[in-house]
Amino acid sequence: MVYLLVKKLCKISFTQLNFWYRLSFLTVFMASTQAGLAADDMTLAMDVQSVKKQVLELNKDLFILEEELLFPASTQVAVYVSLDIGHFFKLDAVKVLLDGDVVGADLYTDRQTDALRRGGIQRFYQGNIKKGEHEIVAIVTGTGPNSENYRRAATLKFEKGSETKNLELKIIDSSTLDQPEFVIKEW
Repeated sequence: MVYLLVKKLCKISFTQLNFWYRLSFLTVFMASTQAGLAADDMTLAMDVQSVKKQVLELNKDLFILEEELLFPASTQVAVYVSLDIGHFFKLDAVKVLLDGDVVGADLYTDRQTDALRRGGIQRFYQGNIKKGEHEIVAIVTGTGPNSENYRRAATLKFEKGSETKNLELKIIDSSTLDQPEFVIKEW
């Protein structure tokens, strides 16, 4: 029975699965709020709860399968953004181009910048590329020392092999130069 359920669930989309999850939750909620449930009703409610648990497990498994199918390791590339200290630079926006195509752009709030400043790392982009040589360009805008507007770019040429490629745009304070540095590093 579970095999048939899995087979049917593989044919439905995530949205449909979410609908069935909500429907099963609503059914359990309605059944549990009725006063004086008979023994048969309790058994039915327990069965619905069991099915709900199985659906949640299948939903998790389907999500993992979907990630593996959409982003296989042989073609996957991920770009991360980090901010080190941030005394000389206030981040406003980042735009990333991969092989000349814009793959992501983000405007940062004070709250997001503060999270990055405290050591957070943002997954900025995840996608697929072919094996071979590629170029990534990150354009960073913000406010630098003496409240001057900054617009700088960092570039990296890299080779994509059969493994997942992880790249990090690091915004680093250079205390020797009293200004920020922008570097893209491979992990």
